[in-house]
Amino acid sequence: MRIAIDVMGGDHAPDAILKGAFASLEHLTPDDRIILVGPRDIIEDTMREHRVRDDRLEIVHAPEVIGMDESPVTAVKSKPQSSIVLMSMLGSPAKAAKLGLTPADAIISAGNTGACVSAATMHMRRLQGVHRPGIAVTLPSFHGPVVLTDGGANPEPRPLHLAQYGVMAAALAKLVHGIENPRVAQLNIGSEEAKGTDMIKEVRGLLRVAPGLNYIGYVEGRDLLEGAADVIVADGFVGNTTLKLTEGVAMSVVRSIFQTIFEHDPNLAVAIEPVAKILAKRMDYHEFGGAPLLGVNGVCVICHGSSQPKTIAAAIRNTREQVLTHLNDEIVRRLDECNAAWSALAKDEDQNPSVASTTREPA
Repeated sequence: MRIAIDVMGGDHAPDAILKGAFASLEHLTPDDRIILVGPRDIIEDTMREHRVRDDRLEIVHAPEVIGMDESPVTAVKSKPQSSIVLMSMLGSPAKAAKLGLTPADAIISAGNTGACVSAATMHMRRLQGVHRPGIAVTLPSFHGPVVLTDGGANPEPRPLHLAQYGVMAAALAKLVHGIENPRVAQLNIGSEEAKGTDMIKEVRGLLRVAPGLNYIGYVEGRDLLEGAADVIVADGFVGNTTLKLTEGVAMSVVRSIFQTIFEHDPNLAVAIEPVAKILAKRMDYHEFGGAPLLGVNGVCVICHGSSQPKTIAAAIRNTREQVLTHLNDEIVRRLDECNAAWSALAKDEDQNPSVASTTREPA
């Protein structure tokens, strides 16, 4: 398997990215390859510094860098030799062939999220039937993994986008997390059907008729990690805000609890330290690596901008497992069924004109 990674993406690049790539080698097979996309001199100097020599590491020279604060679309168009763009081209067999390179089975970046989404959509294209790719983030909870989508790829979606995210994330929950019949819900300001914006209600209408989807309605923010659902659907603005708030609160609560225990009884704190480490690890987003951009024709994983070496190593391990599940085949199959059902619903304008108008977006 060949996995390409953007060496220059993230707040701690390139050092954290390269260290994570080096650390991942112990979990890979002799036939796997990590393609390091970035300035060749920086990569080679770092490899010499850490005394890393491994035939499973390949370098693709990318002299340009897209900054975290740059306009995504403008940067992707104006910097064709950037690490994000060249990495995305490796994710497409046709584009990789134009570069004279062997394509990658998956790509990973902790760089500018908007640029990653734009470049992946532009070069890898979309899966059949997908209108707009979305990020599916796995959140840790005491009740098992919870998939939150969209995690920030599409802050101003249309109802059909969100409905498709629910279907794609359900496929992810089933194949990657082993949840046989994932419960899909929408994040809303209340569980009552009368609550929510017009768009939320339109999405509800689409999800209700999606064939084979275990749609259970609305959940509130406080239900997110309480086992109320396995997949939570929200627009990219709300989803990304919720994600970062949840991560920050989880770690703050864990630290606060054990700091309070230490101040009250230092001996007790020492005694439960092993438990504290297990709990902290369970709630640490670095352990999950990254989040897949569902809907692109390939495997694209987007990591936190604050990624550390362990984040990147985990992302490489998890990405490898995702490729082996053939998730995209299941997504295409499920969306074929759902898009047919939604098209049929759209034809009945007299019965549901608002839903009909939302399902007619051109591909």
